[in-house]
Amino acid sequence: IQCEIAAKAGMIIQRVVLNSRPGKNGVPVAENFRLEQSTIADTIQAGQVRVRTLYLSVDPYMRCRMNEDTGSDYLLPWQLSEVADGGGIGVVEESKHHNLAKGDFVTSFNWPWQTLAILDGSLLQKLVPQLVNGRLSYFLGAAGITGLTALLGIKEKGHVTAGANQTMVVSGAAGACGSLAGQIGRLEGCSRVVGIAGTDEKCSLLVQEMGFDAAINYKKGNVAQQLCELCPGGVDVYFDNVGGDISDTVISQMNQNSHIILCGQISQYNKDVPYPPPLPPDIEKIQKERNITRERFLVLNYMDKQEASILQLCQWIQEGKLKVRETVVEGLANIGAAFQSMMNGGNIGKQIVSVSK
Repeated sequence: IQCEIAAKAGMIIQRVVLNSRPGKNGVPVAENFRLEQSTIADTIQAGQVRVRTLYLSVDPYMRCRMNEDTGSDYLLPWQLSEVADGGGIGVVEESKHHNLAKGDFVTSFNWPWQTLAILDGSLLQKLVPQLVNGRLSYFLGAAGITGLTALLGIKEKGHVTAGANQTMVVSGAAGACGSLAGQIGRLEGCSRVVGIAGTDEKCSLLVQEMGFDAAINYKKGNVAQQLCELCPGGVDVYFDNVGGDISDTVISQMNQNSHIILCGQISQYNKDVPYPPPLPPDIEKIQKERNITRERFLVLNYMDKQEASILQLCQWIQEGKLKVRETVVEGLANIGAAFQSMMNGGNIGKQIVSVSK
């Protein structure tokens, strides 16, 4: 009996598990997740570290992980009653890994949604807070996978050329990736950047704070007419975060030999369709006739360019050339509500959950 009690002993933690699946065509709600108490071992093995979670990232791609089949060959589904995971940042409390010491800040793309965790030290990346002026959460957004997606998407698929008088349109422009993409498009050489968002507040922020030339509230007025007025020379680069009717409208106004950066299709994530979703026949005809590129973009295919790209993003942040917005939710218990809000387009910028407070 004493041995059994010892085996069950450990450190008490809180964690968030997948409570239920919304279904392939269902809309996620906070109740799809469940906060519960659990334990982890009170000792670590060689090569491991014990970390205290500081920040967790909530992202649109996670909607696919709520299904039994993610529809992707690089994303594993979350399992029912098992801890969810994603981008995270924490601080090392104990280390038996040669390259990590107590007090180091570390990150991982597969961080468990729990207050404490024992992780393989070789799978963690050490962070340098000074690169982001001490704003650690930026490593989950502007100086992390989100910023990399925007920068490498534009560089690899946007074919932006300084001095070429190109116009870029960004859908989902007030979101984590879109708000960065518009700014990076300008920094890379686009002469005009127009965003599409869902509220007047978001549109105002894009123009006044993020440096977009103009922004369209797709819930007001005629989007096609506004695009025509704001992009009189047509659209050369389209950073597509949403798909659906908005993207069809943008594509119809794209120029010959223009480019679509296929970043996300959030309007389609609650529908049982392949990725990338097929275009309607009339829009597909336009794409082919005008030789518009629309290739699947996966940032993980460009990890050889990660280090240099992160340093570029950090430099822009330090110089004030890249404005960063975050929506921070306090407490692990609120991560389900944060996920629901994000899927409903309720946040501006990166959605972060602060776990430490």
